[in-house]
Amino acid sequence: MKYSRQEVCGKSRQIQTLSFEDQSLTSFSGLVVYQKLFTHLDLKARLKSCFRHLSGRPIYAHHLIVVLLVVQLLLGYRELRDIRYFSNDPLVKRLLGWKRLPDETTVSRALSKHDRASVENMRAMLRAYTLDRIGQMSLARLTLDFDGSVQSTGKYAEGSAVGFNKKKKGARSYYPLFCTIAQTGQVLDVYHRPGNVHDSNGAKAFISQCIEAARAASPGARLETRKDSAFFNEEIVDALDEGGVGFTISVPFERFAELKAMIESRQRWRQLDKQTTYFETDWKPKSWGQRYRFVFVRQRVAKQRKGPVQLDLFKPQVQGYEFKVIVTNKTASAKKVVTFHNGRGAQENIFAELKSHNQMGYIPTKRLYGNQVYLLAAILSHNFTRELQMQAFEQDRGTTEKRAPLWIFQKLDTIRRNLIQRAGRITRPNGKLKLTIDANEAVQSELLHFLDALEQPI
Repeated sequence: MKYSRQEVCGKSRQIQTLSFEDQSLTSFSGLVVYQKLFTHLDLKARLKSCFRHLSGRPIYAHHLIVVLLVVQLLLGYRELRDIRYFSNDPLVKRLLGWKRLPDETTVSRALSKHDRASVENMRAMLRAYTLDRIGQMSLARLTLDFDGSVQSTGKYAEGSAVGFNKKKKGARSYYPLFCTIAQTGQVLDVYHRPGNVHDSNGAKAFISQCIEAARAASPGARLETRKDSAFFNEEIVDALDEGGVGFTISVPFERFAELKAMIESRQRWRQLDKQTTYFETDWKPKSWGQRYRFVFVRQRVAKQRKGPVQLDLFKPQVQGYEFKVIVTNKTASAKKVVTFHNGRGAQENIFAELKSHNQMGYIPTKRLYGNQVYLLAAILSHNFTRELQMQAFEQDRGTTEKRAPLWIFQKLDTIRRNLIQRAGRITRPNGKLKLTIDANEAVQSELLHFLDALEQPI
């Protein structure tokens, strides 16, 4: 197919003829790195085993549909209909092993055929990939963070419900619970839930499952975890303590009036840093059977003065305090405990990247299991991007008090701009496939570095 359009233009430097031709041109030369990574991880075979139980022999295999979704997310496309913008890219077709990509209707239909077993098998595969990496690292400490993140469905979707939704009040949503690994910034597992449940709904079993899997993969590591106040209850605290897992959990003030009284009656606060003071005590709620260590933290902050402000007479801000209480079984100093607990904010960065660059917030179908498979594909694209960098580079730092990731990771958006989105031409001189890319030194150096790193055994 060839189409040309002649333009009359007075300036000789402007394009005068526009032509559309079928040629072996790719816009995503950097995908060769992910193609190598997928082969390195045996992705297609492991995904194929997730869907063996599904009946029928579709033209487009279920496991390759998932690979297509992962590739689409790596390229930066959001909706299923966006497939048409790269459907003729030769490198994408070669990566998938197809001569022709399916359209959005075919992909949507394939997603609707998935069931609970498909999702559970993919979750098991996700855990296996992530724990394989953990097992190779021989960590002394392994930190698991747990929290939920809202997925707005926009309209009706199976399994969704109206619940707390900070950005879209009254909208239906899902509220999956995530377990992330602080040292690698990867998602270990996800527990899908409707949007009207509390953070702690189903949390105890999910937390236990993740901890058992992590302990089996890295038996020599000391396990620790951080959680917000939604997970503060006796069952979870006792289970973590009895299991030998170090933990810090925020304590909800509104449920315990005694905490407010203890803060107000406290006369002596110890210095943590210039802005923060603390005290600690062994305490338990009345209904609990065991005492734990509670650290009370007071931080000086600037609070805005409400009402009219006269700048020539009064300061527009006054100093006040914010308070929080942390329950822990750690024996380290209060400063280390507070610093460790504050490090859980890095999990929000993972959620932000998943939603901004991996399209985790997109809901492709009305079917529950299809949406769960898409979510898992988004998580895989995130984890594989982290895995690619861990394969190619040495650790940037050791264990910090905040348990920051051991690598300083580039975001997928950066890798997409600098590496993936590179034009190239595929040819076959002497019967051998050849990809030709523009001779940019920075791109050449980085691309070859990744490819060389993937030649090494896992």
